[in-house]
Amino acid sequence: MQSTLYYTPSNSYQFPLPWKSLRNPVSRAPKFPSKILTLTDSLRTQITYELEGGTNDGAAPSKPAQLPVLIQRHGKVSRYFWDGNRIQLLGVGGGGGAATSFGFNFDKAVEASILAVRNFFIPKQVSGNYIGYVKWKLLHRVFSSALQVLATQAMFRAIGIGYSRAFPSAAALNWVLKDGLGRLSRCIYTASLASAFDTNLKRVRFTTSLLFTLSIGVELLTPVFPQHFLLLASLANIAKQMSLACYIATSSAIHRSFAIADNLAEVSAKSQIQSVCFDNLGLMFAAALNMLLKNNQRLQACLPFIVYPFFSAIDLFGIYQGLKHVHLQTLSKERLEIILDTWIANRYVLSPEAVSKQEEINFMWSKGKEPWRIRIGCLNPKGQLPKLSMMAMQSVGHEDYYFICMEIFCRRLTRTREQGILLCLREGAQTADVTMGLLQACYVRKALNSTRWESMMSSDSSDSILEEWLKLIEDSKRYVKQEFDPLNEQLAAHGWTVKNILLNTEEQARYSYIND
Repeated sequence: MQSTLYYTPSNSYQFPLPWKSLRNPVSRAPKFPSKILTLTDSLRTQITYELEGGTNDGAAPSKPAQLPVLIQRHGKVSRYFWDGNRIQLLGVGGGGGAATSFGFNFDKAVEASILAVRNFFIPKQVSGNYIGYVKWKLLHRVFSSALQVLATQAMFRAIGIGYSRAFPSAAALNWVLKDGLGRLSRCIYTASLASAFDTNLKRVRFTTSLLFTLSIGVELLTPVFPQHFLLLASLANIAKQMSLACYIATSSAIHRSFAIADNLAEVSAKSQIQSVCFDNLGLMFAAALNMLLKNNQRLQACLPFIVYPFFSAIDLFGIYQGLKHVHLQTLSKERLEIILDTWIANRYVLSPEAVSKQEEINFMWSKGKEPWRIRIGCLNPKGQLPKLSMMAMQSVGHEDYYFICMEIFCRRLTRTREQGILLCLREGAQTADVTMGLLQACYVRKALNSTRWESMMSSDSSDSILEEWLKLIEDSKRYVKQEFDPLNEQLAAHGWTVKNILLNTEEQARYSYIND
């Protein structure tokens, strides 16, 4: 190859040398061998022969040679060509000149169009589950937008009926009052439920989405009860504002779960594009339904009540399925419990996708139905505390940053008394202490799932039960010391964020150690 580069035939094309334009070429030009580096006809013929079948005696090819490099930019596909003298970048299947001679490829044109649409809606670097999330988001936004259009029409109709004899300013005042009450309720709701947006993201998101759907149903009732327009509209707007607050608060966490290259801003921007386009589709869908029924005013007035059950069901189904495609990598108490139970049983750490399938997306008041529920917090002095709780507090030392004890709690709805495990964290406890304490609590719960331990909750526990409890605590501590390091390594290997564990306000309560 070196001999080919340094060989210079008479008909070779020499590369222009940059130092030839200098005023003193003799003094500044570096000393090279007498043979000049050139691109010969033999090299050009070799490239042309491989791609186009060869040329005759170094003559220029009859058509440009395609180089095996494609450029994809802004949804357009271009290709490099060598015409014998220089490299050209031309669009594949389009334009004139050399590119036209290759003919129009319909499959490539369709592929380029699909790529352009995908680049418009989908960020460059996202996780594989993002496409499924967008599909269900399309279903949700279209039918939700259509319902909102119908609800707005119903409210305008209610204003026209209920205040036909009033001044327009009265209708405007009612509209402003409902918006003001809604925004005030939004502030109160956000302040009281701020920590739940992280710890119970999916559950809160779905619950508020259900609330939003019900608010649309209330707005549809305003033409039926126009004299109660302010009350109904205010209630609906309060629910809408609460749902909007939840949507804004949880969107960043959902977008972060899809961003794999620190492109959170791009994912958020694409989400806004998707919402605008999908909402416009829903608007056109609702407008088409109104146009079809424009000659039948009675049926047009009944249209919202007919489509509301179906549209709302499809809307909620789309939200539910979309949240199933959101795989959060942050650890909360609920997600960590699922991981630890699997680790104790099979010594295997579940991936975020597997945990997402087991994570419940339901109403807040239906969680925690499993026996021996684990709670993180402090002892409730108003509740009944067994003797084991007193023993647990007496055994706490200055080196301990948590302790585990029993508790008896009463459910709010059923008023039934149930047994549970309480994990108390000390002031200054780190993430590792929370993980170790929850791992020990899960180990204890597995041992307690037996009828022989029910008598432990009574205040007059026998000595044999107390000894067995102390033995269980010691066994669980040894298990935690043995399994914590490999567990932590597996959590990081499966993509979990182990630097912090998200806890709500109640779970962040701490105790202080007092050494008398």
